[in-house]
Amino acid sequence: MSAHTPSQHKVLELFAALPVPVLAAPMFLVSGPQLLSACCHAGIIGSMPAPNARTVEILEQWLEQISAEREQAQAAGTTLAPWMLNMIVHSTYDRFAAELELVKRFQPPIVSTALGSPKRVLEDVHAYGGVVMADVITPAMARKAADAGVDALILVCNGAGGHTGTNNPFAFVDEVRRFWDGPLGVAGAISNGRDVHAAQVLGYDFAVVGTRLVVTRESLVEDDYRQMLVDCSMDDVVVTKAVSGVLANWMRPSLEKAGIDPSGESKAGVDFSGNIASANKAWKHVWSAGQGVGQITHPCSVGELVSELVDGYRASLDRPLGHNRR
Repeated sequence: MSAHTPSQHKVLELFAALPVPVLAAPMFLVSGPQLLSACCHAGIIGSMPAPNARTVEILEQWLEQISAEREQAQAAGTTLAPWMLNMIVHSTYDRFAAELELVKRFQPPIVSTALGSPKRVLEDVHAYGGVVMADVITPAMARKAADAGVDALILVCNGAGGHTGTNNPFAFVDEVRRFWDGPLGVAGAISNGRDVHAAQVLGYDFAVVGTRLVVTRESLVEDDYRQMLVDCSMDDVVVTKAVSGVLANWMRPSLEKAGIDPSGESKAGVDFSGNIASANKAWKHVWSAGQGVGQITHPCSVGELVSELVDGYRASLDRPLGHNRR
């Protein structure tokens, strides 16, 4: 193992400055500028996936909106948490080049990559002083991303909403720490402040929260989706490749409503071509959730959720070992 690079130090410093070391997951068809901004105002790193904008032109408008809001906040003396843009780097994703041009123009401080190698963005993001994180679901993928020069790894573990991994977070962190001492995040059923503290005890530097943010009023989802999150429990979460061709967790009632058999496979295979937010893809008609969905009891604002996370995190830090119960 080598000493941390300047970019890795930057990642650790970004999370150390937060009231709770949490990154909002960039969720497909869920995260938009409003959710991103609300997270940053509340004190956690906000994010969104570039493909959530139906066209590159809309993405440009969203990035202009984010930049303008942050400039106004800075002028008013308001401190905001950093923000992140998530990019699909899969070979079938044909908007990649256009989105990379926008990244170079608007310079998000953090860029994360999914479904492919971070090599495609590293040079350009590092050129303006940004940092790159990579979502990985196996130790082999983690090693490839580390060898490529990524600044932080996010281990997507069993129980994560949407595209998920299959590995246990206990074993996964130990396996990766054998060859990686840089910033490390964990995604998968992180639902409260105690979970964030537990992740740090395991050896992660930060936690990624997804499903708990879907139900917030600032997300892009419709109210029926929010109500299904409230109504469902862990028993209603189904893992399958039948929707997108990639292993993912979905809520059983939405699969049934869409007439999708979770025991099958996606007939189209893995395909991220076209404007995937507006194309008639199967995943537009089903709703994802992680295994922590049972902790959702009602819709709330991002501010309310983050306050709950901060309070729970601090309370967990203060409790003696063995007394960390509800």
